Amino acid sequence: MRKLISICLSLIPFLAYAGGEWCITVLPEDTVAGYNPATVANGEIGLVVGSKPMSIDRVICGGAYHDGSENGVSCIVEGINPVNLLMSVDGIQVSDFDGWVQELDMYGAVHKTCFNARGLSVTSSMRALRHMPYAAMADIEIKAERDISAIFVNIHKIPESLDAGRTEHRRVWCEDGGRKLLRSQASYNRGKDIIVATSVMIPDENCIQMSADTIIMELKKGQHASFSLISSICTTQSFSDPWNESERQVIYAIRQGREALQRQHGLRWADLWKSDITVEGNQDLTRIARFALFNLYGSIREGSRRSIPPMGLTSRGYNGHIFWDAETWIFPVLLKLYPHLAKEMISYRIDRLESARRRAYVYGYGGAMFPWESDHQGEESTPTFALTGPLEHHITADVAIAAWQYFEETTDTVWLREEGFPLMRECAEFWLSRADINDDGSFSIRNVVVADEYAIGVDDNAYTNGAVIRALELTSKAAEACGVVQDYRWKDMASRLRIHRSSSGVTLEHEHYNGEMIKQADVNLLAFPLEVETDLSQIRRDLEYYEEKIDPADGPAMSHSVMAVLYWRLGMRSKAFKALEQSYIPNLRRPFCTFSEIPSNDSTYFLTGACGFLQALMEINK
Repeated sequence: MRKLISICLSLIPFLAYAGGEWCITVLPEDTVAGYNPATVANGEIGLVVGSKPMSIDRVICGGAYHDGSENGVSCIVEGINPVNLLMSVDGIQVSDFDGWVQELDMYGAVHKTCFNARGLSVTSSMRALRHMPYAAMADIEIKAERDISAIFVNIHKIPESLDAGRTEHRRVWCEDGGRKLLRSQASYNRGKDIIVATSVMIPDENCIQMSADTIIMELKKGQHASFSLISSICTTQSFSDPWNESERQVIYAIRQGREALQRQHGLRWADLWKSDITVEGNQDLTRIARFALFNLYGSIREGSRRSIPPMGLTSRGYNGHIFWDAETWIFPVLLKLYPHLAKEMISYRIDRLESARRRAYVYGYGGAMFPWESDHQGEESTPTFALTGPLEHHITADVAIAAWQYFEETTDTVWLREEGFPLMRECAEFWLSRADINDDGSFSIRNVVVADEYAIGVDDNAYTNGAVIRALELTSKAAEACGVVQDYRWKDMASRLRIHRSSSGVTLEHEHYNGEMIKQADVNLLAFPLEVETDLSQIRRDLEYYEEKIDPADGPAMSHSVMAVLYWRLGMRSKAFKALEQSYIPNLRRPFCTFSEIPSNDSTYFLTGACGFLQALMEINK
């Protein structure tokens, strides 16, 4: 599926990066106000590349998790870091770098650092190989500005979160000769799981490989040299034998050769960029939108049957858990651009349906009750200090809505009948058991944490009830599309769930809402994305009331992206543009325009907020 979204806007440029719409170029002066690193990822591993040349800051392993324990909840694994090159010139280790410049090429998914040091001009390029999901590739290119002797030594770094780490030099004899490998391993989950990283160097004719971790070169002035460092990071949560598998992958990479690896990686990303977003007349905004897509595409891959956490694969933020962020904010963008990739996010929920059934059973409900923070097992993983875990239930409606959206986009009736509708039906059964009937025959959902999250343990939250109404109505439509008998209670409850209004006609966030500050939009979500509220005068009334209630310091960006869409639909263009600017400008962080969670912190890359911004761009283009 090929879609090119072109949006005509005239917003004030925020950042003036060099390098064109596909590249972000960073100079030393761009880092004075702070340095928030960029990540290159391939849907399986994320390589966080910092300011230090020829190295990776940390590795995020998308499919590996520490289990919960008495000391904390489950958490995504920070992997063994296989790329940390040290350089010595004429016997002196280099620590000072001149002419430092970084460039992130989003089209090719390559992170480059260029620098000069003691007569050498060096470029290091980092890739998380798209066609080899557990592999990383570093390419080092050198030019001698004088006669010079240089040594490059690679070190594997094992994070403190892993246990029993050790590194060894190995020599593997293949039919075509020997291979010098550097292999590290460590354990986690109290020794139950193992992670293994293997790296191999591929030198050119001007380099001499002394060992698995050392390259030396003697260069004349003007002479060039280069070598590649291929690494594979495997765990027992993905492979029964990560030791041998990590070695097989790097040996395969050697046989492919660096040019073939670079070419295949580039072709896969070129294919991804067939779905792109451009903003006519605004190169800066195009670059920001593309960087959001770059992080989105790097967080998912076909065949994974996994979803996307709020920070993607850029950090261990929120422990790598899956929230409503996935279905409500991230999924709709991916669905419009690549439905087959969006399907992986729904497959994640389908595969964990039994865990959701068990959770409903534990809390005394029927059907399936999805966790607020879902880990790799699909179990509730919210830290116990946060009442969102036991009380923020609207996510079960969000999951059902996303399932219908996938069917609506693809019209895949076979999928709906076999996978989508059974998921939606289990969600509907939960709500039938969760809601209470009132004396007047209406229904209420009591004691919830709302989408706003500042309101805890309240009754009849507008967003929760609105999402349930939508989910129940869509479940009835799904039953009809599948040719099965509907449960009359779905539509009946949907028609009688309470949503309260004040005497002035404003929709109340919950039954006893009295004008308090809110963390983020709640009531306004009834109009978008839920489409439950369609009366334009009511939408405007609620917009104007709640816009002033949002926490300006600690409120995430999605509120403003929703308001941008709604003001646009109301024909209020200037307010829509103002809200759109508010949805991204306060959250951009130098030097790579990474997206922060809230205006007052540097927690990046917040893919949830970035996708809210992308949703607004896409809706405004309609």
